[in-house]
Amino acid sequence: MRKADSGIPAAPTVQVIERMFTLLDVLASREEAISLKEISEKAGLHPSTTHRILNDLTTGRFVERPQAGSYRLGLRLLELGNLVKNRLNVRDAALEPMRELHRLTQQPVNLSMRQGDEIIYVERAYSERSGMQVIRAIGGRAPLHLTSVGKLFLAADDTMKIRNYATRTGLGGHTKNSLTQLPTLEKELAKVRRDAYATDNEELELGVRCMAAGIYDDQGKLVAGLSISAPASRLEDAWLPKLRATAEEISRNLGYRPN
Repeated sequence: MRKADSGIPAAPTVQVIERMFTLLDVLASREEAISLKEISEKAGLHPSTTHRILNDLTTGRFVERPQAGSYRLGLRLLELGNLVKNRLNVRDAALEPMRELHRLTQQPVNLSMRQGDEIIYVERAYSERSGMQVIRAIGGRAPLHLTSVGKLFLAADDTMKIRNYATRTGLGGHTKNSLTQLPTLEKELAKVRRDAYATDNEELELGVRCMAAGIYDDQGKLVAGLSISAPASRLEDAWLPKLRATAEEISRNLGYRPN
């Protein structure tokens, strides 16, 4: 069986391509330009071989030569990387992990993003077996301060932005549990920052509780939230590690690498 068929990445069949990958990895290990001598030593290649391959890579703009005898990664790699990044879609990256999380919990799993002062539901993994009616369909909206995902986004804002949000929206409530006072909301957001997840305790809909974890892009920016919804009496704390792990998986799919 070929290595590619076994799930193990196959080594390049052309030696010069394998050497090219090695040289690019060496250059990627340092931010500043590296001398030809150091590159050849780290790559385990003869200087003449290293020089020849680097020259070819320079012609293709994959490598730059800022001064004679030194090299660094070139802008062509950035251009190609941006093409890949632009193809990455949060929904596409999230769909399969969401379905797996739903399989584990048997409860609706929601993907939501921020639009202004609201969150919008962009995808959901759901089945009738959950025994819970889905109130908000894909495309539905809800105020930030009344939802677990919305609290994640508010917690990422500074104090002034949160207060401006409160002034704009008036912090209207939907249930007796809604957080409609700024001091109470700010206390809740401090807890979200500390715990790195958020909850909705029947604040949007009576009888429904949620927990949410953030999804981050390759720049470390919060771009979406993943939440589990369940009847209030059935939301389990044991689901939180699974929720976090799934959100982290989706973030990695988007290029996020924690510091």
